[in-house]
Amino acid sequence: MAERDPALATKSQLETPASEGLGADRSKGISWSELMARDSRPAPAILTEESYTYRGSEPIPGERYTSEDFAKAERERMWPYVWQFAAREEDLPEPGDFVVYENAGRSYLVSRQDDGSIRAMHNVCLHRGRKLRTEEGTTDKFVCPFHGFAWNKDGSFNSMPCQWDFPHLSEQSLDLPEAEVGRWQGYVFIREEKGGPTLEEFLAPLPEHFKRWRHDECASVMRVAKEVPANWKVVMEAFMEAWHTIVTHPQLLPFTGDSNAAYWTWGDNVNVNLVPFGVMSPHIEEGQGEQWIVDQFIRYNGRSADNYEEAARDNPMAIAVPDGVSARAALGEAMRKAYTASTGYDHADATDAELLDALVYNVFPNFSPWGGFMPNVVYNWRTGKTPDTCIMEVRILSRIPKGQPIPRGAPLKMLRLDQKWTEAPELGILGDVFEQDMDNLPYVQEGLHVSKTGNINLGNYQEIRIRQFQDTLMKYIGGELGGWKQD
Repeated sequence: MAERDPALATKSQLETPASEGLGADRSKGISWSELMARDSRPAPAILTEESYTYRGSEPIPGERYTSEDFAKAERERMWPYVWQFAAREEDLPEPGDFVVYENAGRSYLVSRQDDGSIRAMHNVCLHRGRKLRTEEGTTDKFVCPFHGFAWNKDGSFNSMPCQWDFPHLSEQSLDLPEAEVGRWQGYVFIREEKGGPTLEEFLAPLPEHFKRWRHDECASVMRVAKEVPANWKVVMEAFMEAWHTIVTHPQLLPFTGDSNAAYWTWGDNVNVNLVPFGVMSPHIEEGQGEQWIVDQFIRYNGRSADNYEEAARDNPMAIAVPDGVSARAALGEAMRKAYTASTGYDHADATDAELLDALVYNVFPNFSPWGGFMPNVVYNWRTGKTPDTCIMEVRILSRIPKGQPIPRGAPLKMLRLDQKWTEAPELGILGDVFEQDMDNLPYVQEGLHVSKTGNINLGNYQEIRIRQFQDTLMKYIGGELGGWKQD
């Protein structure tokens, strides 16, 4: 169906449901299903079976992003009962390695044990409450820097000075409280309150989809986090739809199908935005040919394999589009060859979509891994000290060449509130793209505080992932999900 121009629509047209039903409208231009039918390789069902459900068109109250009372409800009713992405296996490869994971007012020590298992303990001394650690590292014993109370790396109590003065405390009562740990494809999750769905149940259908993409063969080659002056949901939801590209990221339009991307949801927890690359945005009325699309992709895409980007920049004709071949097919073939050469894995059956596109999944509440075979982006967002700030972290996963061991993951670079994403040069072009987003997000937060209506209005299709997220959030706040029950 052709895209409507809101400026030309009458009031009655805006209020009248589409003839096919609410949520049935789609952008002009080639659809995702048509692209899959034209792919140079047969597309798997995970990329062809649409899963969309209309969820209503009511506005979202802006106070969910600004209210300390609502943030408190999240901390009490939602965060303790969900699986949270805390680390990657390569962040703590050896016994004694640990990371500090902090979110929503809690701090955890995620620690590798001698048998290869991983445990997560609350990062708080049970004497006077000091955090035991503030940075990741390696140790067999967590010793409090205040008075010297000590715990083994599995959280069991080890020792304390002047134990004679604490006859009222048993050693068993001094073991650090634990969180539940789950592991999947190299990702390590924790859940504060035990019970509820298993990690695999919570992630479904992600495990089935990612069998093909094998993130357990990858390692984190870059990690950057930054404090952002906006609520964690404001920032996260900016990465849950692609159609803001038309205004926010115009340099991407020559090779990005922004408003003809696909948006699918499953159950309460998982959704995906399938954004095609190698095709022009439907907002571009006239392009300059297939070679131009390729050249613009090489210039501005921030996710390509390094060897591909370098080869293309050294020799602009390294990826020439033959007559009768689409830019998308030419890019797919170039990626397929470069990827096979750099990893040693045969991916002759990999689709163009899996080698080019932004297959951006989200798992409730704050975990976003990209699917496909290229270096994979992984986002996560954590709450800030107030509802008006948050922490956004970005990882890049790269597949380790066949037969080589998984190396230790890259260390985290933390950017302050007053720093720009571009001050992390390892992000490359992504840093510039994120800064374009930052030109919006602080002002979204400010606007929500002063909004006359106090409401946010969402699109029925392109913002369905936000709608699903908000629906699930309110199920936790209301007690339908999780362990909190209203009196």
